[in-house]
This record gives sequence, structure tokens and C-alpha cells, in this order.
Amino acid sequence: MTAARPFASTPRLDRIDLNLFRVLDAIHTQGGISGAARALHLSQPAISHALRRLRESFGDALFVRQGNRMLPTELTRRIIGEVQGHLRGLQGVLHSAEAFDPASLQMGFRIGLRDVMESITLPALLDHLAQQAPGVSLASRRVPRESLERELVAGEIDVAIERQTRMGPRVHGVRLTEEPLAVVSARPTDATRPRAISLRRYLETPHVLVSMTSDADPLEPLLALGGHSRRIALRCQHYFAAAQVVARTGWLLTMPRTYARELARVLPVAVSPLPLPVPPLAIWMYWSADRDADPAHRWLRELLQAGARQVMGPARRSHARRE
Repeated sequence: MTAARPFASTPRLDRIDLNLFRVLDAIHTQGGISGAARALHLSQPAISHALRRLRESFGDALFVRQGNRMLPTELTRRIIGEVQGHLRGLQGVLHSAEAFDPASLQMGFRIGLRDVMESITLPALLDHLAQQAPGVSLASRRVPRESLERELVAGEIDVAIERQTRMGPRVHGVRLTEEPLAVVSARPTDATRPRAISLRRYLETPHVLVSMTSDADPLEPLLALGGHSRRIALRCQHYFAAAQVVARTGWLLTMPRTYARELARVLPVAVSPLPLPVPPLAIWMYWSADRDADPAHRWLRELLQAGARQVMGPARRSHARRE
């Protein structure tokens, strides 16, 4: 039997295919190239080629032929236990991923949400987490729409729920739901039922506009198509503050209907249909393509998707796609 040769150099992980270690283990376990080929469902030439690459990487014969068997060299006998241990560890990781159990999670997720979606999604989501994954924590953060793709790809946030936004190929998305707009007005002080807001009243009453920027009123182009306009008496950053102003002043506020109904439960305001033919807002969930198949992130997305659709209803056409 030929003695093992010393290492020509220490092999580097960035220069060796880790799949070759499966070949090393199979030859050692099966006692030859033909047995290894059967075990790995590969051709004998493929096994021979892999062994040749291993020998070049380690600077050692690794196996020598004796009769019908391939016997390990001293180097192979020295390292095979560790190789097999690492292979079993990798198999364990794969098994753990397949047998994903949310109850065992001990991790935090970062979600990109506006205040509207925080109110809609977080209470139900936290109820689910308390029951299914008590070791999971959440951090919600508002991300400017123009920074959304960059922060998702960079891993600054794990998932985001936002109005439909153009994304590059490294971000995946699914349409969650469609959210209609509604009008918030001061609740009548007497016991009478709030009346629907007429178009005339809508146009004549001052409005509160919620916006984080100084952009133009997003409804202005739609109003202009009918030859109408409205007066913005106040711009502010949050819907809760805007609804408080409406309750005191009698002005009007146009906002997503689901959140408007939530505010009507805690503030003296009424919610009415928008007296204009305005399309509903398309609400999407976005995440990095790198986390597409990760079981923990996939589980979180499924929770968010189910929760949003339960509260707001499904979209007319709900589908996943790359933007």
C-alpha cells in the first residue's frame, strides 16, 4: 500500500467544491468507485473525476487500490470522521428546515409599515405570534417608498407592506388586497345616524391632508377630470392626528377605509363612502428574493398575508410575481 503523501498545501474552501466531500465519504463507505457511483446515483467517470479533483486539492492519493477495493490512505483515515460528522450536521440542518416549527424560533423580524398598516396588521399578528411563536419579536419602521427596494435587498428590513410600487428583479412581491378610500367627518352630537357625504359637501368643506412630503394632493387630478377641486386647510403627518382635528373642526379627511373604521371606534368621527369614483388602493407585500425560500421568513409572510386579507378582504386578483 502506498504511504500517504504530506499536504502539498492546505486546501482552501473557496477553491474546493464541498460536494466533493460526499464523494470522499461514499468511496470510503462503499469501498470503491462503482459502489460510490451507485450510492450517489452518478456515473463512474463522474466519481473518478471527483476523486481526481480531491487528490489535487489535498495533495494526497486519498485511496489506493488493493484488489477490488479502494483502501483509505493515512490522511483519509485521519479526516474521514470529521468529514462524516460535518455531512451529518448539514443533513441535520436540511431536516430542521424541512421540519420547521415556529414554536422553536428565537429571532426578531423587521417590518416596513406605514401607520395605517401598523394599526391594521399588528394587533392580529401579535395575537398569532403569542400563540404560535412566543420567542419571536417584531420591529416596525416606516421606510420611504423610494428607499424600499434598497433596504429590502440590503436586509435592513425583512418584509414590507406598501402601496403598489415598482421594484427590481431582486425583490419579490404579492398583491395582498385592495383598500377603498373613505371620508371621515365629525360624528353628530345627537343620536341621529350620520348622513352620507354628498359631492357638494365634499367639495365645499375644508379638508385635512395626510402626507409626509410636500407633494400635491393625490386626488387633485381625479377631481380635475370632473372640473372639481377641494381646499386643503391642513397638512399633517398622521391619520390619528388628522381625525382628531376633524372631530373638533367639522372638516373632512379622506383615508383608507379599514383604518378609518378603527379610528371611529376610539374617536368621535363617522365614516362614509367617498362620493367620487376613485379606484381602490392596491396593497402589496414585498421581500428580498434572497429570503424567498427561507422557512421562517415564508411563515411570517403567510401570517401577514392571511391577517391582511382577513381584515381588509382579498384582492380581486391575488397573485405573486416579480416586479
